[in-house]
Amino acid sequence: MEKALKKDKQYALMIKITGIIIILLTASIGIFLLYKGSGTFIQGKHSIFEFLFSSNWNPTDSAASATKGEVGSLVYICGSLMTCFLALLIALPFSIGLAIFMSEIVPQISNKYIRPAVEIYVGIPSVVYGWIGLTVLVPFIKTTFHAKMGGFSVLAAAIVLAVMIFPTITTVATDAIQAVPYEYREASLGLGSTRFQTISKVVLPACKKGIFVGVILGLARAFGEALAVAMVIGKTRAFPKSLLYPTSNLTAAIAADMGNTADGGEHNLALWSMALLLFLISMFLIFLIHKLGGKKDEK
Repeated sequence: MEKALKKDKQYALMIKITGIIIILLTASIGIFLLYKGSGTFIQGKHSIFEFLFSSNWNPTDSAASATKGEVGSLVYICGSLMTCFLALLIALPFSIGLAIFMSEIVPQISNKYIRPAVEIYVGIPSVVYGWIGLTVLVPFIKTTFHAKMGGFSVLAAAIVLAVMIFPTITTVATDAIQAVPYEYREASLGLGSTRFQTISKVVLPACKKGIFVGVILGLARAFGEALAVAMVIGKTRAFPKSLLYPTSNLTAAIAADMGNTADGGEHNLALWSMALLLFLISMFLIFLIHKLGGKKDEK
């Protein structure tokens, strides 16, 4: 008995130490990004308004002249927002539809066959998605829509992102639907509702917060994706005239330029500010998830 209690204390101590390490690591990353990302505004003396709402991007690349250029990131911010939300619009109907199919139509075989097939998409490296998009999707868009810029476009980036976030939303939505008590379905059917009326009027409203958590997780994945998007978006520093025109986004700009800038220079500081912005967006989305989860638990 004493040995068992001693082991329990050891396990509890190990769990506490692990938790503290994770908290400290997360805080360290946040503090480091805040320190590096704030350099644009402290050392470079640029305003937050200029960084967020100006499209003039011409930073200097010298640590000795960190206040002479322009660091307006609006083009990159708009590129990220456009591709992510368009990807969400594309992926959401397929994800919800498949989640309903797996949970309500063929629940007996979904866990054995369909769910593993969906989860395979999570394990595929992003470079594979980008390469398929570059060799298949971009030429398809060019020939089908006669894209003037060769197929590199917001649409191509959004489709690639949609495929990447599709399994995340599908998996979380499936779990949310399956968590709805079966008594809800029985009560609805007992009142004369059809199967699809039960799904649309009872099941989906009962699990909408769980589905929304999946949507936010998918959106967080989309905002953080760099390589696959950079391969098909065109990396053009301009606002797209339509979905068939190229642009750039935050992650593509960071991935393309960070290794080619002088440490402490204006360009380098501006890229760190972009990284800080992405970190803050991710933290906000995670906060939303916990807020929704807290409300769900209270009910």
